[in-house]
Amino acid sequence: MTRFWLIANARSGSVSDTTREGVVAALESRGALAGRTDFPTEPLPEPRDLTAAGVDTVAVLAGDGTINAAARRYADWPGALLILPGGTMNLLARALHGDAAPVAIVEQLDQARVVDLPVIAAAEHRAFVGVILGPATAWNRARERWRAGRWRGALRAVRAAWHRSRGRGIAIEGVAGRPQAVFVSAGDDALRIAAVDASDGRMLAELGWEWLTGDWIAAGAVTSLHRPTVRVHGRRPVAALFDGEPALLPAGSVLRLERSRPMFLQTRPILLQTRKPAA
Repeated sequence: MTRFWLIANARSGSVSDTTREGVVAALESRGALAGRTDFPTEPLPEPRDLTAAGVDTVAVLAGDGTINAAARRYADWPGALLILPGGTMNLLARALHGDAAPVAIVEQLDQARVVDLPVIAAAEHRAFVGVILGPATAWNRARERWRAGRWRGALRAVRAAWHRSRGRGIAIEGVAGRPQAVFVSAGDDALRIAAVDASDGRMLAELGWEWLTGDWIAAGAVTSLHRPTVRVHGRRPVAALFDGEPALLPAGSVLRLERSRPMFLQTRPILLQTRKPAA
């Protein structure tokens, strides 16, 4: 019998009480629910506590930032992670399960496979979805306040982000000029780099609006390339977002491609390569 532990973030973009309790019922219909954690109000359970409780699968109903925290915490724990969409963009959940709803994903566990995933690594940071670099990361604070309905705070954050984004951009190896934002995602064999040059007011307004309301890569001023590594030039630390969580990278940092252990349950038809563990 599968023993689950549910980690949910009630403050994420799409985790309602109804959704959360529906997931609980679906998990209990397929095994035993050994415990529940409301993150970040409660700390993530320690791997040893999961093992002591006989847990073999941790279900994470949250956004990409919470998923990142759980995936890093359990990187060496021998169990599996079931990623359920509970945020705004849900990029990792979509990669693993398509557009299925959380309960529907749980109902498809009989056909799930365990896969490893490409990971972006830089210094002590890891990203399973993507890394955003550059002064335009200031828009993240505006977006979080916007989505929380904190309109006055969002307006102040928008003004600050606008000011920062009009400043000097970021220098990235292989990218012409100094774009205001660079998004790095992980392919199976290379890093994918999308650079946004918002050097004039119209482009900057488009970038800011896309960031507040959707996916900023949809903004028109994007150039793309593939590289095995990405080096950040300059002598100062660089603002970054790893799966939406803020970080400060040391000057000259190199982003590289790694792989997780086989730990993620995938229910959609195979689009991500499943790799056999080394003998």
